[in-house]
Amino acid sequence: MNAAWVCLGGLLTFALGYRFYGRLLARVLFALREDEPVPAHERADGIDFVATKKPVLFGHHYASIAGAAPIIGPAIAVVWGWVPAVLWILIGSVTMGAVHDFSVLVLSIRHRGESVGQISKSVISERARPLFLLLIFVLVMVVIAVFAKAIASLFIQYPGSVLPVNFQIVVAIGIGFFCYKKGVRLLWPSLLALVALYYLIFLGEDFPLSLSPLVAPEAQSLTWIVLLLIYSFVASVIPVWVLLQPRDYINSHQLFVGLFAMIVGVFIAQPQIVAPAFSTPPDDAPSILPFLFVTIACGAISGFHGLVSSGTTSKQLDRATDAPLIGYGSMLGEGLVALLATLAVSAGIADWAGHYHSFAAASSGGIGVFVEGAAHFVEALGRPTGVGQVMIAVMVISFAATSLDTGVRIQRYILSELGGLYGVGFLENRYVAGLFAVLPPLALCISGTEGALWPLFGATNQILAGLSLVVVTVWLYKTGRPILYTLIPMVFVLLVAGASMAGNIARYFTQEKYLLVVVGGIVLGLQLLVVAEGWAAVRRFQRQRSSS
Repeated sequence: MNAAWVCLGGLLTFALGYRFYGRLLARVLFALREDEPVPAHERADGIDFVATKKPVLFGHHYASIAGAAPIIGPAIAVVWGWVPAVLWILIGSVTMGAVHDFSVLVLSIRHRGESVGQISKSVISERARPLFLLLIFVLVMVVIAVFAKAIASLFIQYPGSVLPVNFQIVVAIGIGFFCYKKGVRLLWPSLLALVALYYLIFLGEDFPLSLSPLVAPEAQSLTWIVLLLIYSFVASVIPVWVLLQPRDYINSHQLFVGLFAMIVGVFIAQPQIVAPAFSTPPDDAPSILPFLFVTIACGAISGFHGLVSSGTTSKQLDRATDAPLIGYGSMLGEGLVALLATLAVSAGIADWAGHYHSFAAASSGGIGVFVEGAAHFVEALGRPTGVGQVMIAVMVISFAATSLDTGVRIQRYILSELGGLYGVGFLENRYVAGLFAVLPPLALCISGTEGALWPLFGATNQILAGLSLVVVTVWLYKTGRPILYTLIPMVFVLLVAGASMAGNIARYFTQEKYLLVVVGGIVLGLQLLVVAEGWAAVRRFQRQRSSS
């Protein structure tokens, strides 16, 4: 099968989905208005609530949700064959993931920019709020650990990426100052920064930076993780305009250029897919059902996206009518990343069987295989292999880093909410909350369980997506709006994610990973409790309506 035809089919699917289904949701389900009040104006504070123009916020939101997950997931899931992976990415993105992201964003802007955990209190019940907050805390903790580990491994494997990635941080701070304090337009400085970034990619290939002269090889990964978490703590407590917005805007341009290069490379090279369409999985692989649907998590639907939509993006939305592009459109962009990742690991490498002879090999080498395969696409544009690999590595790190610092910022919000809920006053201090946001992920990385974190992340992530859709669906029902658009994805995701988590718990128990057994058990229990609370809320509303 020619990979170019699969890529073209995916692009058409996403375009038609946005043009027809996304607009249908905006018009029929939410009735968005140009003059609708939004939290960024009503609660403007210059720190978290900052009205942001659509192109800038699109870049920030897209870069925040498009972490390493839509790359890692497909790079593992092709062990079951490339056709199931592609079908789940396309169908899931258009009918589930984009619906989830868009609906949670609208839900939040119509509840004063509150997070989905806060909103569950008013929509479902008082008891639902702490349950949601605890589940979100667990998910974000695992997200931070997974992404920090992924970035650290790429820094070690591709030291040429260190210079350009860290260059972004310094330049973004400068751009943020000039644009938000001096009134300079953001577009041209960010494009100049993008040009400089690609120059540094070439430079980084010639002058790679490594910790090896200072740190023993076995300690390099942990050292990078500590440095990344220190950076994320700082990024989470400063105003969004200082670093996050300009850095994500620069990153969005870089990501678009990288994705465009990969797409053009696919159409020029027209590589044949060497992976089997449907594969008999290795003996150590779990069954395709239900695990395909949580292995490819963020590339089809993701609970973490709802945290970004309701945690940071809703506080920056300038107009309600910007929500379709930012909420629905960004998820389709992430689906495109997942599609290209699938093609990179199924058509961009020669020795497919050598990389996928076992599920453990597929799980541990996913990012590296993607970088290798994607670099072969970029080679079709005349780029040397080494430069292409550094370029793709920088793109992946940029994806992951924006999710990392956004995740720490969201965790800070969650801890502050929990502090206010339970009277733990010091957690309402953003510096203390930021510190406690990075310490548990560090403990996870030190504990040696990080190799088993991806299945836990995938199932928890999808459970949160399903529960966020519970809140949205109950809200739609109470406000007299159609519910099938969100009800069907909600039921499907909760069923497959719950089954996956039960399987994970059984596997962790046989592996004697009791910490993960406890964490998985807590998540599964929280899922059942929130679903029960949602059903009870619907029954209460029906009784109230019938008695009035």
